[in-house]
Amino acid sequence: MAWLLLVVAGLFEVVWAVGMKQSAGFTRLWPSVITFVGAIASFVLLSWAMRTIPLGTAYTVWTGIGAVGAFVIGIAVLGEQVNTMRVVAAVLIVSGLVLMKMASD
Repeated sequence: MAWLLLVVAGLFEVVWAVGMKQSAGFTRLWPSVITFVGAIASFVLLSWAMRTIPLGTAYTVWTGIGAVGAFVIGIAVLGEQVNTMRVVAAVLIVSGLVLMKMASD
């Protein structure tokens, strides 16, 4: 259950990161609201997951999901550039997440 909470916390991290981008420096109301709600949900779920998952593992996985998720949304939705170096970096992050999960079992 803790791992499910952690994954959902990571997805909410993506939500608040995208919301922050769309808020235009917190000058747009609804994206700003989404940012704050997403951040609170992400932190609460992360803290619940940390009850059983070690700090280093939980934080690494949480930030990794957020980083890769924001990367994918940035390309797919926001039209950000994609190049070989960025894709390799994302693959390395995912590889690190898998290794961190394997090391925690």
